[in-house]
Amino acid sequence: MNYIVVFLLFISNIFAVDATMEIVKRLEYIPGIVIEEKTMQSDNAGYYSKKIHKVLVGDFKVSGHFNVDDTLGSFSDFESLISLNPNVKGDLLLKYETITNSDGSLLVNAKLINLKGNSLLFSKSYTVSKSERFPFLAHKIAVDVNKQINAPSIEWMENFVVFSKFITAKQSDIVISDYTLTFQKTVVKGGFNIFPKWADKSKESFYYTKYLNKPTLFKYNLFSGKNEKIIESDGMLSCSDVSEDGTKLLLTMAPKGQPDIFVFDINSKTKKQVTNYSGIDVNGNFVDDDKRIVFVSDRLGYPNIFAQTIGSSGVEQLVYQGKNNNSCTAFKNYIVYTSRESENEFGGNTFNLYMISTKSDFIRRLTPLGDNQFPKFSQDGESIIYIRNYKNQSALGIIRVNYNKSYLYPLQSGKIQSIDW
Repeated sequence: MNYIVVFLLFISNIFAVDATMEIVKRLEYIPGIVIEEKTMQSDNAGYYSKKIHKVLVGDFKVSGHFNVDDTLGSFSDFESLISLNPNVKGDLLLKYETITNSDGSLLVNAKLINLKGNSLLFSKSYTVSKSERFPFLAHKIAVDVNKQINAPSIEWMENFVVFSKFITAKQSDIVISDYTLTFQKTVVKGGFNIFPKWADKSKESFYYTKYLNKPTLFKYNLFSGKNEKIIESDGMLSCSDVSEDGTKLLLTMAPKGQPDIFVFDINSKTKKQVTNYSGIDVNGNFVDDDKRIVFVSDRLGYPNIFAQTIGSSGVEQLVYQGKNNNSCTAFKNYIVYTSRESENEFGGNTFNLYMISTKSDFIRRLTPLGDNQFPKFSQDGESIIYIRNYKNQSALGIIRVNYNKSYLYPLQSGKIQSIDW
């Protein structure tokens, strides 16, 4: 446990137009969208209908591709291609009716209408087997509406988020949720479970560390419930990244007392040491087609971001700003890292997120203030998830990189310790 405390302390310790991310795929016109629900629904269906509306409004706003009307209108005729509200102003009308079934499933019938020509753009039905999973149903509708206007993909909204949630001393659970934290389900509990990392793009399984007699890495399958032991190590153990094909893991291990980064081959069950330093090397991330890694090290006397080619001993310093840069994430040639910007010994400190490119020396600040930790890129690189801590409460943060916008989703109880999506 002492190693994990040291590790957590180590890594926890206004947008501008710049050259670090090319802003592309901008829509020439941002359409206005209005949402209406069917009237005369049962109390249960009406309850979920209102919740679905709230998620839809949030999704459309977060996408950056719509001017959304927050007001929830109503209709009585689902077949009509017009709004009954004469004051409706917009380009698109999304009409939906919600049906709750006796088996606990939820059905939503939705129509997207072009208000300018009173024409039907699509009519689809959506269902989830359990009504509490309604956020994913709403996300799917938003994704389909977004596709209809040929906007850049927001399919990441449909993905699970996995995070470790602090419960009490020496007890942390692994939870899956949607990106808004509206849906949450505990999938691993009992003991100290931390550092979840998705095993591949399908997001059917994830790796996590459980502290037993020794730190032990497990692989948990969400659909089968299989919990497979992968490897154990003295000192500490965490999986910080997975290769593009899912066959290689970047592990932080400390078999000899000092943490270094290893590549672990899932098929052969063998590991290869990448870094070899007498201090602390942690938080490895694959870059450059999995041929190099970026990682956090204290080899300058404070945490900073470095890069190293796998199989080579040469180390390159990547960040020359800040004196405590203690976590990072990578997408292609882009790196986002956490930097401490205050030196408060007895109170809270400020940690902000910055973006750099391995192909330029420009630095882009992503957060204006607060305690912002553990950034993770989305699969398409256009969004970043992170943990925001404020007054003993955790929130999941989303940064839409190409749109200069960020959003926060508070966790109502407990504290997020580490996260992946």
